Amino acid sequence: MIAKQMGQMAKYAVLAAGMIVILIPVYVTLSTALKTPHQSAISFFSPPSGLYLGNFYEIVNSTKFWTYLMNSVMITVISVALMLVVVPMVSYAISRNAKSKYYVFLYFIILSGIFVPFQVIMLPMAKQMAALDLLNRSGLIIMHVTYALTQGTFLCVGYLKSIPLELDEAAKIDGCGVWKIFTRIIYRLMTPILATFLILKSLFVWNDFIFSLIILNRSNEFWTLPLYIYNFKTEYSFNYNLAFAGFFMSMVPILIVYALTQRFIITGLTEGALKH
Repeated sequence: MIAKQMGQMAKYAVLAAGMIVILIPVYVTLSTALKTPHQSAISFFSPPSGLYLGNFYEIVNSTKFWTYLMNSVMITVISVALMLVVVPMVSYAISRNAKSKYYVFLYFIILSGIFVPFQVIMLPMAKQMAALDLLNRSGLIIMHVTYALTQGTFLCVGYLKSIPLELDEAAKIDGCGVWKIFTRIIYRLMTPILATFLILKSLFVWNDFIFSLIILNRSNEFWTLPLYIYNFKTEYSFNYNLAFAGFFMSMVPILIVYALTQRFIITGLTEGALKH
């Protein structure tokens, strides 16, 4: 009994430490956003003495903020929508042709991308995108979809192995073709893992900085919110209060989405693991 209680106490201590590590950056972000530059100069980590909303007002009244917000929304929505079309189709073809050497080879080629650090492919990727004249929003969307193929295929193929082949065979007997089987039966059964994939990739694309910096930094009209905030250092001469207000405003939409849908991450991964 004592050992069990000690284990519970240790577990809660670790969880409490994890919460503190997560909440401190959130506190610093919100606290700095609600201060004037003078208050921040006096004490950076102290709580704000009042509810100063001038930083948020200045951000919201900037026409550039809304332009970059729409860029982020457009890139995130289109990228994730294409991922939810391309990745399941590739995964279904691989999972249903597991005995084919070609598809097995293709599967391992795709998975090999997981083990290659981004720093290794960063320079060749930038040169290739420049040569194809894709240093724009379309190029960034293509890059996100391509990069998501590795992780998405790994998750979806593992999940599809839990769906019996007899289901496909029964549908074929009823006169369904491959496309109809995939769209009307298999795709709907993939909802848990696709919901997980959607959330993970929405978070990644929305918060992405390095891809955007490489591909979109040629022209500021293509910037996303992370690039906009990063360039506060030149536009606002290191005005940390405005920068942290921008951080907080860019965090809020994706935090709301995550809070409403985070249960699907555990559900999708758990179901896939158990069935596999």
